Amino acid sequence: MSTLDELIQKARHLRSEGHSPGQIADELSLSMETVTWLLTQEKGAATPKDVHIDWSAVSGESQLLDESAMMLLSLLHLKQPEGPLPQIFIGIAISGIPFATLMAISEGVRLGIYHPAKHASGDEPVGSMSGNFGVQTGERCVVVDDVITSGKTLQEVIGYLKRHGAVPIACCVLFDKRGIRDIDGVPVYPLFKISRID
Repeated sequence: MSTLDELIQKARHLRSEGHSPGQIADELSLSMETVTWLLTQEKGAATPKDVHIDWSAVSGESQLLDESAMMLLSLLHLKQPEGPLPQIFIGIAISGIPFATLMAISEGVRLGIYHPAKHASGDEPVGSMSGNFGVQTGERCVVVDDVITSGKTLQEVIGYLKRHGAVPIACCVLFDKRGIRDIDGVPVYPLFKISRID
């Protein structure tokens, strides 16, 4: 997918399949603002400044996912060589889950899954941990996702973990579109930083 028309078509197709705007934003690695614009094409509305990241060559290939997860894990060890070891890797639904799973297997620790508010329904959607893949009080956590678009989802997860007595020690992501170094004192380690130069 390389053109604006293809992005509009893909966003509309996902919407017709029942995806929420938050899910579409995750699927296309775009901001909610950009997805809203793609779906509505409001007259007079300025085109949002965003960068589309198509990493589908990796996302559907188990070997490449594993290698990418091991790169994220290596980055974590390089950045925190003396730091506390994580007891759980938390994947943000949906794209962070495969990476967190592979990282947890490699380290022999637990797996957690977080469902962000943007995927929830209702008037006041809230994010939550999976009941089957939850976090325990005092557990040292590494949060894993594919792309930072605004940083709001990572901020939401970190806030949730802290409120529930867990200890987030790092966030690992494939791509950072904002240049975020930390969120609420928790360091963020991206494999790639994406910059838009206008």
